[in-house]
Amino acid sequence: MNIYEEANRCLLCQDAPCTKACKTGDPARALRAIRFDNHKPALRWVKDCSDADLERAEQACIHYNWPIRIKEVVHSIHKDDVDDSCYPDLGIIFCGIKCENPFFLASSAVCINYEMVANAFKAGWAGVFYKTICMQEIKEVSPLFDAMHNNATHGDFYGFRNMEQLSENPVEEDFDILRRLKKDYPTKVVIASIMGQTEEEWMKLAKMAEEAGCDAVELNFSCPQMKHKGMGSDVGQSQELVNSYTACVKSSVKIPVIPKMTPNITHITEPAEACLQAGADAISAINTIKSVTMASDAEVTGRRTISGYSGRAVRPIALRHILELAQMPQKPVLSGIGGIETWRDALEFIQLGCSNVQVCTAVMQYGYRIIDDLILGLQRFMAKRGVNELQQLVGEHLPKFLNPDHLDRDTIIYPKFDKEMCVGCGRCEVSCSDGGHQAIVFDSETRRPRLVGTKCVGCHLCRLICPTGAISVTKRITKK
Repeated sequence: MNIYEEANRCLLCQDAPCTKACKTGDPARALRAIRFDNHKPALRWVKDCSDADLERAEQACIHYNWPIRIKEVVHSIHKDDVDDSCYPDLGIIFCGIKCENPFFLASSAVCINYEMVANAFKAGWAGVFYKTICMQEIKEVSPLFDAMHNNATHGDFYGFRNMEQLSENPVEEDFDILRRLKKDYPTKVVIASIMGQTEEEWMKLAKMAEEAGCDAVELNFSCPQMKHKGMGSDVGQSQELVNSYTACVKSSVKIPVIPKMTPNITHITEPAEACLQAGADAISAINTIKSVTMASDAEVTGRRTISGYSGRAVRPIALRHILELAQMPQKPVLSGIGGIETWRDALEFIQLGCSNVQVCTAVMQYGYRIIDDLILGLQRFMAKRGVNELQQLVGEHLPKFLNPDHLDRDTIIYPKFDKEMCVGCGRCEVSCSDGGHQAIVFDSETRRPRLVGTKCVGCHLCRLICPTGAISVTKRITKK
């Protein structure tokens, strides 16, 4: 059984019936650990469970199709090979600010009032980029959101579209919330995200953030659906505007200033460079990507509009922008955003140069509780690698990235077929025949594929589409 596939079926219930029925463990927490890429540590929550306990938990499962095979999942987990007593601290410095870990809430619907942020802080999040504050009156539409699912599935979407704008709260109320948060949670990092329409507004909002005790201020140059002229992602595409707004804010406050970049641009480094020239202390990237979805349920009184796209589908695009920013001569401090759901996703941003990461859509899907597995997974990875400080991982993969013309084109890695794991579906042959190099022959009698080495170019399409993981890699060799 693929335990990840089975765990992905879990509904991640609130007050999970399976755990309530299990007297000696927490199977719901174990399943959640597997779902968020921590399958070996998952055993700690069910290590004392008997088969009878697990069977009771399974019987209590409320899945709409059939119960999660909890007992079989637990029996498939091997003992963790990493000693959790050796887990390192995740502290890191960002813009001179001490952060207890690199995980922050992104400026969005997940942080729009005191109670929400306080709950996130209690759960373990290190900081917040609070919902963007502006001087204009904000009235949101309904519905606000749409999502991209596979076929007719529900709940687990891979892409998310929102038409949300900025904070609907009065300006004074938001800064009072930030003041209270910093007073009540002094070890947490409180950052105000602001958006002005004129230099005067930018400066006033920044000063109010500093007076409220905020650790830093983020300049939202990137909201893709602002209705007011001279605001949002259109500003983020103008080097002149981002330069002047950054400069005026820097001149008005002493706390760090962090412009937030739009991905809706060809060269993200151009506005970023203009911000850095104006004195920006760090760069946040990316905001949501302009998009269109066509679901009739998401229409607003029969009308539609272009709005922002997020979720795990955008992560490769976000990483591309982070890479380009990290490769700038100025080497900016970076805060990474875009499709982060698991600790491994976060690690990718860190290894490309981010000192912290911001999460939004995954929290909207699964709640603040995902911080448990973000922290657990990153700590375990560092312990296994023998890395004592998170800063050691920041930007470590940058040297691996070259221009396409500098990549090795004289060697090849052939795919390797595992006959035991192969179930004989023939998907590899179909894809190679119709989308590759016709290098796989499928024996219809034995229902097994065979590689034609003289035709194979090592593209690995077959490995990527194999549903059972029966295709792996061989050693790299010189091309004949």
